[in-house]
Amino acid sequence: MKYTTVIFDMDGTILYTLDDLTDAVNFAMKKMGYPIKCVEQVKGFVGNGVKKLIERCLPPLATKEDFDKSYDCFSEYYKVHCYDKTRSYRGVKELIALLKEKSFKTAVVSNKDDYAVKELCKIFFNGLFDCELGVTDNIAKKPAPDLCEIALKKLNSTKSEAVYVGDSDVDFMTAKNTGLKFIGVSWGFKGREFLENLGSETVVDNPEEIFALLSGEKNV
Repeated sequence: MKYTTVIFDMDGTILYTLDDLTDAVNFAMKKMGYPIKCVEQVKGFVGNGVKKLIERCLPPLATKEDFDKSYDCFSEYYKVHCYDKTRSYRGVKELIALLKEKSFKTAVVSNKDDYAVKELCKIFFNGLFDCELGVTDNIAKKPAPDLCEIALKKLNSTKSEAVYVGDSDVDFMTAKNTGLKFIGVSWGFKGREFLENLGSETVVDNPEEIFALLSGEKNV
């Protein structure tokens, strides 16, 4: 099978974002008078979007009003500080540039809010991706196939010619639900063993392996 299209997750796949996410969470927690969270706690809470992240950080008896205030505080901080400590993983930018050079179509599909996806793509990968999609109110988030299907339509690609690259169970299920080949990355928030236990047949340890798979140097 010749693949022409590569769709990437963002957090834990192309960008290390945990420090800025943790700072934004703790800005909200402090504002609300709740205990702050460490990076490892936040690491275990990410993957299902910001609203679910906030929900998981709040104490059990938090009200809807508490949630709304916390979400607003998080968003207020993150809109300004989403790239303070965030960095791209080694070799990722070079991989995407090489894919573009070789005429692959590329996209980012993430459960981050759409504004953050576009802002971070602009800062770290300006002009490299053909399509950048995050969560908006009227589109189901991953692992529903909706965002990937929108990306495929924008790219004029079929499911059979596309792969989804990610680091988590949400990404694995997104690929499965969309009907895409999944490539797991071991450097993300979950790790190789976790992905293999899910049933992922392909897990790579560096971005160069992704290109080797897509160019036919290794079997996908």
